[in-house]
Amino acid sequence: MEKKIVKDILFLSQVSQPASQEDLPLAKDLQDTLLANRESCVGLAANMIGVQKRVIIFNIGMIPMVMFNPVLQSFEGSYETEEGCLSLTGVRPTTRYEKITVSYRDIHWQEQTITLTGFPAQICQHELDHLEGIII
Repeated sequence: MEKKIVKDILFLSQVSQPASQEDLPLAKDLQDTLLANRESCVGLAANMIGVQKRVIIFNIGMIPMVMFNPVLQSFEGSYETEEGCLSLTGVRPTTRYEKITVSYRDIHWQEQTITLTGFPAQICQHELDHLEGIII
């Protein structure tokens, strides 16, 4: 189900709690909300739809990737960029990494590890920041 985007900075600045298998339905809400906002959005964190759990979704090309309890394992190649966010007005400068490796649980609650580069890596880092209460 499509959810309303949270814009409350106090709520968004809180660190999200670990997700459990009971949170698997969040994947569908995140997918529906991402699809509904596809004109201006390429990724979401669960706190952006009002749920303080460690779950993110972002597009890898045209495919949405859902990660439960993602953990940044490694990163390399820092660069400066600007990003916007559905929860905020305007764009802000930030530092990102060209290549990252993330471990997570997938929608079947299986442990996975993926290495991302380029724009998918940037989107993933933005959503990982949301889980830590970091607002660009």
